[in-house]
Amino acid sequence: MHSPRLSMIVAVDESRAIGKDNRLLWNIPEDLKHFKELTTGHTVIMGENTYHSIGRPLPNRTNIVVTLNHELELPGCQVVHSLDEAVQVAHEHEKEEVFVMGGASIYKQFLPMIERLYLTLVSGTHEADTFFPDYSDFTKVISEEKYDNGEYQFTFYTLEKS
Repeated sequence: MHSPRLSMIVAVDESRAIGKDNRLLWNIPEDLKHFKELTTGHTVIMGENTYHSIGRPLPNRTNIVVTLNHELELPGCQVVHSLDEAVQVAHEHEKEEVFVMGGASIYKQFLPMIERLYLTLVSGTHEADTFFPDYSDFTKVISEEKYDNGEYQFTFYTLEKS
């Protein structure tokens, strides 16, 4: 029995910015649709802050929330207390692909384990207080799609380590 692929999904700008005040920096409908298409029917792993910024479990997905708070109970979510436990629970629920979806601390801790990176690169730089870690190991481009919706120019990349 093979393990599901451990992937990461994120939207960053050219300075690797991902957020400010525990919120995303932009609202790009095409990116939200892309996220939904990739993750629906699969397992997602997020930190507690990311869960609270969303405010509910994501529908039609197994939601795993990593927290140090042993009192936390989140209906509709699997609450875990370590990366190893998150991976173990993900493997129990998922056959194909697990998506790590943030926030910054979770991204940083999981990045060394990741096989595939789904990266939305938004053109320009934005005022931010939260950044994605260096992902320069992911140099193999599996796919690349450029978009311009009039407000933002962005590219969907699927990357793997070379």
